[in-house]
Amino acid sequence: MLNNQQLRYLRGLCHPLSPVVIVADQGLTENVQSEIELALNCHELIKVKLRAEREQRSEWIDSIQRTTQAELVQKIGQVACFFRPNPDDGKIQLP
Repeated sequence: MLNNQQLRYLRGLCHPLSPVVIVADQGLTENVQSEIELALNCHELIKVKLRAEREQRSEWIDSIQRTTQAELVQKIGQVACFFRPNPDDGKIQLP
């Protein structure tokens, strides 16, 4: 669980990122889930674009958190940022 200082730090790092995965009409398919997993392993901090209505986006965010064990850093509109530290090759040092 991240504290407020760590969340603020990660939000600052999220700002310049571009979405690495886009979830759209097909929803959270296995391929999309595996791409999110791969992106978290490589980058630790990722932006995901969720193209759907508010309720659907919330369900997708909950599902991503459950399946990847990643923390939601922030969500703004159709974009959500997730963080999961890589225990083997950690690039992001939290304050």
